[in-house]
Amino acid sequence: MTNIQIVEATINDIEVLQKIGRQTFSETFAASNSLENMTQYLETGFSTEKLLAELANTNAAFYIVKSENEDVGYLKLNFGDAQTELKDSKALEIERIYVAKAFQGKNIGQFLYEKAMQVATQKNVEYVWLGVWEENEKAINFYKKNGFEAFDKHIFKLGDDEQTDIMMKLEIK
Repeated sequence: MTNIQIVEATINDIEVLQKIGRQTFSETFAASNSLENMTQYLETGFSTEKLLAELANTNAAFYIVKSENEDVGYLKLNFGDAQTELKDSKALEIERIYVAKAFQGKNIGQFLYEKAMQVATQKNVEYVWLGVWEENEKAINFYKKNGFEAFDKHIFKLGDDEQTDIMMKLEIK
């Protein structure tokens, strides 16, 4: 792919983040979940209020990836108390790597992952971690290919459905 760029998201990018978030989450998980649970999560998980709060948090960062000036995905990173689970000051959490289905298989996910690792190096963290749904084999394999190893599990609630996420970690120091 030519002409791929990453820009840090600002408060002015709420609609872009909502669109990409809802689209990619739906493309990835709708077939495996009920319409009710998906609808509830898409409304609350990507609400304007939630995204505004996340963008305002100085321990979180969003990066939008553009291909030929089209918004095709985004990355969300968390540090310190913004982390969803561990809240370790020596760690960085990759909370979201979202790439629109039409752009998957074109190294955009890898491009976003490399941005996350660049930020991890700049922040001088000891490790990077994330949670991935146990049934998302494509994502699990992507992270394993990049050196991540499973270390625990946690529950992710999608509506009224409790799902198991595999927690994966990559030591970088």
